[in-house]
Amino acid sequence: MSSKETRITKAVFPVAGMGTRFLPATKANPKEMLPVVDKPLIQYAAEEAIAAGVDELIFVTSSSKRAIEDHFDKNYEMEAELAAKGKIDLLNLVRDVVPKGVSCVYVRQAEALGLGHAVLCAKSIVGNEPFAVILADDLIDGGNASCMQQMVAAFNEKQCSILGVEKIPIEYSHKYGMISSEEIGDRLSRIKSIIEKPDPADAPSDLAVVGRYILTPRIFGLLETTPRGAGGEIQLTDAIDALLKEEEVLAYQFKGKRYDCGSKLGYLKASIDYALQHPELADDFTEYLKKRFGQNGGRIEDSIKRA
Repeated sequence: MSSKETRITKAVFPVAGMGTRFLPATKANPKEMLPVVDKPLIQYAAEEAIAAGVDELIFVTSSSKRAIEDHFDKNYEMEAELAAKGKIDLLNLVRDVVPKGVSCVYVRQAEALGLGHAVLCAKSIVGNEPFAVILADDLIDGGNASCMQQMVAAFNEKQCSILGVEKIPIEYSHKYGMISSEEIGDRLSRIKSIIEKPDPADAPSDLAVVGRYILTPRIFGLLETTPRGAGGEIQLTDAIDALLKEEEVLAYQFKGKRYDCGSKLGYLKASIDYALQHPELADDFTEYLKKRFGQNGGRIEDSIKRA
């Protein structure tokens, strides 16, 4: 990186995965299009990027993901119908899926060679500038400031690669890239090492990398020479490990709650919690839950057994 300050204006969304954990729902529908209340997962991810100042959304797709392209494209027939019926609120809702000034670019990942390969597929579009990577499976409710907004603020100060991390129970380390680091500021630490999906006994700490990254363009050159790693795939973690030897890479413990929507349980938790926050549904849904599971301190487990 040069001494000149740069901004994060591009975000890469790797969305080529098959979503096998949600079959048969994902047989014909991309997992990123699964709705949490009334918006698909990929739209939450895009909105997070846009709120952080990104104006170019780069989707790394596969041949079965046309629904994602259609979702972010204009639908002239629907817009004309809504306008003719005077449903202006719904019309604006449809039009605002991609706000003015934001562009969408699509590139195919021809082979399922892992996250590192998916990011590499975006090289020609990203060019020689830092960029964000957002995994839609990780839905993060950051409250007043989204996870990526928080990370961009840290990048604006530090001007180096930053990984979003959170503390996890060590027994789940085999599901994540795990880091060792030294604290350098509020929620910020300097990464000393990173390892992909270690056994709990080999995990360097309880800090796991989740689906949020800000990376310098040097990562592309390293990905091009990264051999296949765990699962026979080109692992982004391996390239980041090589990047550590050349550049400073920081970890940021974001504020907010993460939902692992790549799992059925995490997806259901997100659906319930987001419904409880929804301006049109919160009151009625809360009332339903009270009736369904009891109130006045009744145990939900007992209510379920009685149902």
